[in-house]
Amino acid sequence: MLETIIKGRIMMIPLLACSIVALAVVADRIWAFYLNSKLDTRALRAQLMRHLRRGEVSDAALLCISTPGPVAAVLLAGLQSYGRLDKKTPENLRLSVGEAMEDHALHSTSAVEKHLWLLSMIGNAAPLLGMSGTVLGMIKSFEKLGESSDPQVIGVGISEALITTAAGLLIALAAVIPFSFFSSRAEEVELEIEEASSEMLEFLVTGAGKDPSA
Repeated sequence: MLETIIKGRIMMIPLLACSIVALAVVADRIWAFYLNSKLDTRALRAQLMRHLRRGEVSDAALLCISTPGPVAAVLLAGLQSYGRLDKKTPENLRLSVGEAMEDHALHSTSAVEKHLWLLSMIGNAAPLLGMSGTVLGMIKSFEKLGESSDPQVIGVGISEALITTAAGLLIALAAVIPFSFFSSRAEEVELEIEEASSEMLEFLVTGAGKDPSA
């Protein structure tokens, strides 16, 4: 393996850097999505709505505080905005609470998609770097053609030049496939945030936070 990398010459350096960055991003996102997958969003929403139906807004907020993850964070932002409102009319609730959750959702989704742009960039750049290495290697091979008429010498040079193309394509695959998977998971998280925030907002607008016994 090391011998093959050495044969790829100078362009293998940026390709190796791309592979290291891609592996680091993949490992980071696997850990992040693994932690998120352990969270039961449905159970959180059900428990939250039970608190709100009983008028236990502070308990609902404490539930969100004690629950990690982007969904709980967005719901907490909405509950905090709800608590700061003096006049809780449907218009004020939709405007203030809705905007608070929407703004926080932008930050939460950005955190979910953290570093994914690097995978996209590597997926596009790695093949180009590999092709550049091949072109440089081919130029050197044809320069040797003027020095020697032995086809074996030229063949070896071309073979070594193609190493960078192969490396670039493999690195691109290693970046593009995880990028597609993580992007799909990010969309699922965004949908969960949207559904949970819409459910809570509609409930608040129609009279949540009021104690039924009052």
